[in-house]
Amino acid sequence: MAELHVELVAADRQVWSGEASLVVARTTSGDIGIMPGHQPLLAVLQPGPVTIRTAGETGQGTVVAAVHGGFVSYTDGKLSLLAEIAELSEEIDVERAERALERARSEADTPAERRADVRLRAVAASR
Repeated sequence: MAELHVELVAADRQVWSGEASLVVARTTSGDIGIMPGHQPLLAVLQPGPVTIRTAGETGQGTVVAAVHGGFVSYTDGKLSLLAEIAELSEEIDVERAERALERARSEADTPAERRADVRLRAVAASR
């Protein structure tokens, strides 16, 4: 089975790297699914969950990350997700994200509300 090599990188660290059979991300043009053999692509990432269907010796699994803007690039079997901020769903403290969402709503802090919402959606998508 053909696979694509995926690198999910945030401004401050490499978040995830490995082989995948499918990656789903939200771009400014809408949701996009990238599989091996996809035509070359360069797009702007919108804040939202990124779902990576992993492939490898241990079988298939799913990795979900909360991504807060950036770029996605695909060429020659290599997919790069370059994010301003990215967190794997298992790194997210749900209670803290819920408190941040409540606080942001009460203070009418739209960017903070958006970040907390993306974190919670990533956790929900990983379950």
